[in-house]
Amino acid sequence: MKEQLAKIRAEALSAMENAQSAAELDGLRVQYLGKKGELTAVLKMMGKLSPEERPAMGQLANEVRAALESAIEEQGKRLEAKALEARLEAEAVDVTIPGKAPKLGHKHPMYLALDELKDIFIGMGFTVLDGPEVELAEYNFDKLNAEEGHPSRDWSDTFYFDKDSRVMLRSQTSPMQVRAMETMELPIRIIAPGRVYRKDEVDATHSPMFHQVEGMVIDKNVTMADLKGTLNTVVEQLYGKGTKTRFRPHHFPFTEPSCEMDVQCHKCGGVGCPTCKGEGWIEMLGAGMIHPKVLKMSGIDPEVWSGWAFGIGLERTAMRRFKIADLRLIFENDVRFLEQF
Repeated sequence: MKEQLAKIRAEALSAMENAQSAAELDGLRVQYLGKKGELTAVLKMMGKLSPEERPAMGQLANEVRAALESAIEEQGKRLEAKALEARLEAEAVDVTIPGKAPKLGHKHPMYLALDELKDIFIGMGFTVLDGPEVELAEYNFDKLNAEEGHPSRDWSDTFYFDKDSRVMLRSQTSPMQVRAMETMELPIRIIAPGRVYRKDEVDATHSPMFHQVEGMVIDKNVTMADLKGTLNTVVEQLYGKGTKTRFRPHHFPFTEPSCEMDVQCHKCGGVGCPTCKGEGWIEMLGAGMIHPKVLKMSGIDPEVWSGWAFGIGLERTAMRRFKIADLRLIFENDVRFLEQF
C-alpha cells in the first residue's frame, strides 16, 4: 500500500503541475480525490490492514491527500493568473492609436429655417414668445373672432379633447396674439413659433401636425403697407434679393382686410410642377390687419391702436429655403435626407 500511495502521489503531482486549463485540473481532482478516485480506492483498503499498520498508513494517506489538495489549489491560482494575463493582453488598448472622432449631428433643416426667421425678426425688434399646444377655444377661436359655426371649429378640422369643443390641440399659433395683447404693454412686436394640429391629409405640402410662426405688430398708425414691406423684406433675407411674391385677397375672421402671400415655386421657377400643383406658386402665409373686434376683446382701443398679423408655415419656409420638393421628407427622419444639410 505504501508503494501505491507513493506512486499515486508522484503521478498526480506531475499531472497537476502540467495541467493547462481549469477544466483539465478539475478532471485530475476527480480522478484522484473523487468518490471513485484512485486515492479514495486505496483508502477503502485500510480496513484490511492490521491494527499496527493502520496508523502509519493512515498518516501517509492523509499526507498524500493534503499534498494533492495543495497542488490543485496552487496550480488553480497559476492557471487563473495566466488566464487573466491572456485576457488583459487580448483586451489591451493601444492608447497611442488615434481615436475615432465622434460623429456629431446638426440641426434639422426646419429648425435651421426657424433660427434664420428668429434672427431676422429679432433684428427688427421683435420678441419671441412660446405658448401652450393644448389650448382653450376662448383663445383659439372666440377672442380671434371665429364665432360658433365657423368652418375651422368643425370636428372634421380640429382635434378636440372634450365633447363641448372647448379644449383642443391648437390649430394655429394665433392664440399667442391674444395672450400677448392681454399681458404685454403697447406697442407690441412679437413672433410665436410652435407646433399646430389640423386634420389635414398627408401630401407633398400638408401634414396633420406642422409648425407655424405667428407674427404681430400693434402700434399707432400701422398700415397694410407696413405689413407688405415687412414680409417682402423677410422673404428676401431668407431666399435672396429679388425673390418673387404675390399677395392675394382672402378672408380670415381675425383680420380685416386679409390676404395670402405666395412665393414663386422653387422647384419649377413658376412654370408649374407637382410640388406647386401646377400653379407655379406656393402659399407661404396668411396675413392682414388685426380686426377691430379682436383688439377690443383684448382691451385695446382700435381708434388709437392698429396692427397687423401673419401666420407662416415653417415647413414650407424650409422647403423653399432648402429646395425640398416634398414636405413628408421633413418628418420621415431618413438619415440620407438629413445628412444633406
